[in-house]
Amino acid sequence: MTTSELIKQLFLSFNNKDNEAFLQVAREYIDREERKKHTIVARELEKALYQTTGVSNGQKRFKQNLPIPRDTEKGFPLLEIQHYEYDFDSLVLSEETKTHLERIIREFKDADILATYNLNYKKKILLCGKPGTGKTFSVQIVSSVLQIPLVYIRFDAIISSYLGETAGNLRKVFDFIENGTWIVLFDEFDIIGKNRDDSHEHGEIKRVVNNFLQMLDNFKGDSILFAATNHQNMLDSAIWRRFDAVIDYELPDEAARKQLFERYLQPLKRDKKINFSKAAKDSKELSPADIEMIAVEAMKSAIIDARNSLSMNDLDAAIEQFIHREKVKKHELRKE
Repeated sequence: MTTSELIKQLFLSFNNKDNEAFLQVAREYIDREERKKHTIVARELEKALYQTTGVSNGQKRFKQNLPIPRDTEKGFPLLEIQHYEYDFDSLVLSEETKTHLERIIREFKDADILATYNLNYKKKILLCGKPGTGKTFSVQIVSSVLQIPLVYIRFDAIISSYLGETAGNLRKVFDFIENGTWIVLFDEFDIIGKNRDDSHEHGEIKRVVNNFLQMLDNFKGDSILFAATNHQNMLDSAIWRRFDAVIDYELPDEAARKQLFERYLQPLKRDKKINFSKAAKDSKELSPADIEMIAVEAMKSAIIDARNSLSMNDLDAAIEQFIHREKVKKHELRKE
């Protein structure tokens, strides 16, 4: 049928209250848009269609029936498909970092418009920064805002004890993500993106890196690929030019730390003497993940003591305990 005939059939099936026929024609119309490479239009139509027909979270749109690729050696799944419900305001990051993420979202939404000018949206993004600074959470936010499932790549399963299997595992992962529209996260990316000139790495690992670079270059899917690393200094120099954007995550400043404490301590009633400004000053150089851990510990103290509200003593003690822990980890405490 022509496009006009399809639209006519949609109206007829709607007027006749024939849901089965309506879904069949709608699906055919969406498939036609996909064949025209109108991927954003097709995605929005699917979203509207399956929200109306009661399919939760739009999961049916994304070929959930595809088998999860597994490691040949041990049978472990090489990736996980995850769904999130966050809003963009949940991010507590620098304005510069948030602007970068907003731009990535906007470009993806306007991919069809960009294509008319022979331009592509940012498809491969490298996230750099210390642990706990919000890299993974940012990708979860992008997944949630765009309502596209997150594919989390399990590098612990990809790296096989038989190095020849590692390249095969990578191939399985790329084959999977090319058959759908996903938000993809390669976490701890430095494991596979190591510098090929590293004298400690032998030839097989270098071949795996070469294979990965080729797969990254040849990726033609409609997804957004994120790679996160805590050790960007370890990455092979050839990796950098494969990415359309690089976002650097910094530790939160004092104002951001105050905001994080206020947010993470919301679940529990707080004493009027709680001083978030003091907590922000005392937590200098700590990451959002560190502050969340402190907040959880402080709330636990109040709860197990059967108190109705959180005190400043709870918060001070939790901060002091965490800082002591960090000193132990860094071997900064003197031996007694």
